[in-house]
Amino acid sequence: MIRQILTIVVAALAIQVSADNYREMKALTLEEPEMKAELVLPTEQPAANYDLKVPEANHKMDFDFFKSKTAPGVKAYKFLDDMTFVGIPLFVAGLALKGDKAMFRVNQKAEQGGKKNTQLLTDFKTGIDDYTQFFGPAAVVGLKLAGYEGRSDWPRLLASAGMSYGLMALTVNVIKNSAKEMRPDGSSANSWPSGHTATAFAGATILHKEYGLTRSPWFSVAGYGVATATGVMRVLNNRHWVSDVMSGAGIGILAGELGYALGDLLFKEKGLLRNDLEFNSEKPTFFSVSMGLGLGSKDLDFSDGDESMNIKFRAATVVDAEGAYFFNKYIGVGGRLRVRAMSAKDFGDFAKYVAVEDYDAWEGMMEMYKKHFPDQYPAAATPEAQYDQDWTIYMKKVGYDLGTETPNMSNAPVTNIYGTVKSDHITEFTGSVGLYFNLPLSKHFALGSKALIGRSFTQELDIDGHAEGNKKDIKYQLAIDNTVNGNPSANLTSLEYPTNTGEQWTDDWDYLTVGSETSTSFGTGLSLTYKYKSNFSWRLYFDYDYTRKNYTAKYDPFHFTQNGLTPGANYLMDFAADYGDNQGLSVREYKLKKNMHYFTMGLSFLVNI
Repeated sequence: MIRQILTIVVAALAIQVSADNYREMKALTLEEPEMKAELVLPTEQPAANYDLKVPEANHKMDFDFFKSKTAPGVKAYKFLDDMTFVGIPLFVAGLALKGDKAMFRVNQKAEQGGKKNTQLLTDFKTGIDDYTQFFGPAAVVGLKLAGYEGRSDWPRLLASAGMSYGLMALTVNVIKNSAKEMRPDGSSANSWPSGHTATAFAGATILHKEYGLTRSPWFSVAGYGVATATGVMRVLNNRHWVSDVMSGAGIGILAGELGYALGDLLFKEKGLLRNDLEFNSEKPTFFSVSMGLGLGSKDLDFSDGDESMNIKFRAATVVDAEGAYFFNKYIGVGGRLRVRAMSAKDFGDFAKYVAVEDYDAWEGMMEMYKKHFPDQYPAAATPEAQYDQDWTIYMKKVGYDLGTETPNMSNAPVTNIYGTVKSDHITEFTGSVGLYFNLPLSKHFALGSKALIGRSFTQELDIDGHAEGNKKDIKYQLAIDNTVNGNPSANLTSLEYPTNTGEQWTDDWDYLTVGSETSTSFGTGLSLTYKYKSNFSWRLYFDYDYTRKNYTAKYDPFHFTQNGLTPGANYLMDFAADYGDNQGLSVREYKLKKNMHYFTMGLSFLVNI
């Protein structure tokens, strides 16, 4: 009452002070406001005021883990009220991909001693994924300890999260022990599904439930974005196949949703602190993160004269960040950033030439030795036996002792050789802009499409070679004849087997690189969006992208001979390559122009803004 009287007095004085300037105005009537207490619920918060703030200093730190508290007016959840079941198509997609496996690969570095290297393994390795899998729960616990309340109090949060992780761990381990899928790096037979990815997506779902739905959708974007990155890193680390990651993501989301559904059943209206945010705009403006499976254009066939090279790829891993602003319910403009990584299926066709016994040039040398020293190559019963016998004689002469199961490599020209895959992916980065279209079907469902144009650039596939051994010299004489049609020709008149110079050599070089030029990309697609909350949606999409690529492959399997042989011996090796009817020891370079047709199926998590 005193506050109201003072308010009237102050207002009257203010009017009197300015009365001289407003003599003709009607008298101001001041009505006494009706004062009443009112609880403003989070549901009334406008979507534009997403409460994404660092906890203020006056927030009370919350360490009371066992005390239950419930905010008045918070709507209780029904059992399965928040279930979307989007984890099921993700899991099924991973199951369908289980047959698309690369050749089992082992790291040749672990198999020294000159064994034939027909398999290679990428050395890419990061340990970040061991930590990012826990981003979701770490964020939830940190925010709650700081006094920044989310959906649940401590008892309800711990119970819901515990049931989520329990369901996830049980499902993952039962399937792992039943499927016994070998990991890409051959370390163990428990690859499918990915436990790291399942853990990351379960944690992202917990962060989404606690803070994305009640505080700001950007918490959800951060959680699912980091979870997606975790899955991609598991593939790049050669710890999992794409199928493992897809299924792991599905299990993580489904377990997180089921854990909270059980929490809603057990706790009912108790332990709830905040309602879900409400978003009332009819415009489907959005931001999304996506993970998909890339199909189509899964091989590259290079050719150069009589020689050809084919690289086959597994199904691609596709990750997107996408957004669009809509002018109305039907049309908008936006853009997409897409990363598409295609990993090669089999490096055996390239790596087999890393073994010195497979070089055509060395085979040419063997033919020349047979020509000059026929008495040292006795006849055999069959052509195959003759070749094996001749090859064994030749290898012993150049320094390889093949008389035991473990060859003596001490005098060999190549004592150790292997390949290291720096990148077993051709990765395309595409930025596109264009029109987006939306057709509402009901309150919760809508069809969508788009028409995009952009630029695509490529990170190349890259294999490095390493070799070391004893430097060899070859003594020979060539007779130059200038009388043959006026053109000089060289005839070999004498030849000795390679001898050690006493020097050791080592070489590291680019063994194989495959890349392409920047190109223009065109894209479209169809999608089905399910809006399960006022500002959250899940979207199943099928995209088509087209681009014309100019690929270049450089293949240099014989580079090390520059260090492993004396200059004169190198010249003779080039001369001997003619016997094998090939390009000798030079670098092979292949060109390919190809229309690339990409099809992508995937799942997007959308925030309507």
